Amino acid sequence: MKKLLTGNEAIARGAYEAGCLVAAAYPGTPSTEILENISQYDEIYSEWSTNEKVALEVAAGASIAGARALVSMKHVGLNVAADPLFTIAYEGVNGGLVIVTADEPGMHSSQNEQDNRLFAPHAKVAMVEPSDSQECKDFIKHAFEISETYDTPVIFRVTTRVCHSKGVVELGEREEVGIREYVKDPKKYIMVPANSKVKHIEMETERIPRLREYSNNSPLNRIEWNDRKIGIITSGACYLHAKEVFGDTVSYLKIGFSWPLPDKLIKEFAQGVDKLYVIEENEPYMEQFIKAMGIECIGKEIFSACGEINPQIIREKILGEKVESPYKLDIEVASRPPALCAGCPHRGIFYALSRHKNKVVVTSDIGCYTLGAMPPLGMGDTVICMGAGITAGIGFDKVNKMADRNKKVFGFVGDSTFFHSGITGLVDAVYNQSNMVVVILDNRITAMTGHQENPGTGKNIKGIEAPQIDIEAIVKAIGVKEENIRVIDPYKMEENISAVKDALAATEPFVIITKQPCALIKEVQRRRAGLYCQVNQDKCKKCKTCLRIGCPAISMKDNVVSIDTAQCNGCQVCLQVCPFDAIEFFGEEVM
Repeated sequence: MKKLLTGNEAIARGAYEAGCLVAAAYPGTPSTEILENISQYDEIYSEWSTNEKVALEVAAGASIAGARALVSMKHVGLNVAADPLFTIAYEGVNGGLVIVTADEPGMHSSQNEQDNRLFAPHAKVAMVEPSDSQECKDFIKHAFEISETYDTPVIFRVTTRVCHSKGVVELGEREEVGIREYVKDPKKYIMVPANSKVKHIEMETERIPRLREYSNNSPLNRIEWNDRKIGIITSGACYLHAKEVFGDTVSYLKIGFSWPLPDKLIKEFAQGVDKLYVIEENEPYMEQFIKAMGIECIGKEIFSACGEINPQIIREKILGEKVESPYKLDIEVASRPPALCAGCPHRGIFYALSRHKNKVVVTSDIGCYTLGAMPPLGMGDTVICMGAGITAGIGFDKVNKMADRNKKVFGFVGDSTFFHSGITGLVDAVYNQSNMVVVILDNRITAMTGHQENPGTGKNIKGIEAPQIDIEAIVKAIGVKEENIRVIDPYKMEENISAVKDALAATEPFVIITKQPCALIKEVQRRRAGLYCQVNQDKCKKCKTCLRIGCPAISMKDNVVSIDTAQCNGCQVCLQVCPFDAIEFFGEEVM
């Protein structure tokens, strides 16, 4: 049976066919759909973990217990999971353990462009790289086998184009490999220094030489001999891009098992071609290895380390041919910068805070609310990583005091981010007596990655009812005083304004929790269907106050302010900020 699948769907299918029993992840583009699809297979226990470190530790525990386990994350997620990764690399596995890292050349939805292939030689674990959906499915099965054969975790590295492109996939049947016997073995699984020293030597002298031998003979690495004037060493999506440009007019060494790299195979290939190119996105990972062996090749001299590589770039850099796009538009589409959605519950608190722009610093975080930094709201000074909305704010607050700056720090996190890595930051703020304000934006979902459940939604990955973790109770338990906590409805501007006023006056750690579900949740859309606001043109004074909330449903053309009722969901923030009562509300909410 054949089916059209994205790479992410194919990875999920591969895990199913390989007999995987446990899968865990934290959602993040471009990896999110892997666990969403795995959760549809009842044979696999799956969970949204609170963060990537937790996800890898869950999978590692399952592996040691004897089950095949998979964990998936976007590239920056592996930074969070690096702590257990480097130790699990020493311990090895029992059941196969596969770690999917979805890198994002081009940074379509990420804060950096790191190349996670470098994790493999650093942690000294095997690495596999598919090029298309069929390979995503097939290579996952290989990865589990490699993991168990060589007693190692396997990094399964994909990129955005592999994750999201679709291809025809030949499906297979599930192989029930069962659960391996667990034998208590402290010397293997308890990494105190005495055991770690022995395991490190084992890794260097036994496992890695065996993996290197496998790499040189692996079916995942193959030479395609054609015309030998030009030889190309490549992997992942770049292999398909190169094939699109050159077809069968050049020779290829396609790398699918990429750590350890196949030194003997590379030498054989290099000796068989006149000119050698290395085509890879981001870091010169393969190129440096090849040049270190004394082999001449061309790589980053012509290909940038920044952004994606595509067929047009390959054609231009190697053949010197610049091809104009055959598709042309009669008019250029106006650029549309990202903005908070119409009816977004985050807008009210940002607008209330924007009235004090000269008195505050805003350390923001990863999520929809990052967009609060965009004009006209302009509420953002920093965005670093998950959880840093709080922790960076602590540091900023301390230095503000040293420099005698009279500015209050507001640190923003979402509900999912609070569970991911915000709780420890709030503990730090209370323990070290930071005078900052923590704003937890609880929109009852992990919104930016496509509405995944989290510990605060009351449902698990399968949509089944689960314990709902109470954010306010956690905040109180951490030690924030009750008089320094405000739980508000962000659609009510009076509550937003009052909470910000109290926060500015506070001399101790202060927490604002906004509670209103994401406007794009289907149940919310159904409930609020038919609700909208409109501008009464007779009352409108063209003061543009409503435009300052940054709602994409509100626009001004030919000196007329109007609201697009198709976008509006009747949140009424614009109505409340209008100083002339020129905005009117229509409809009745369906409960």
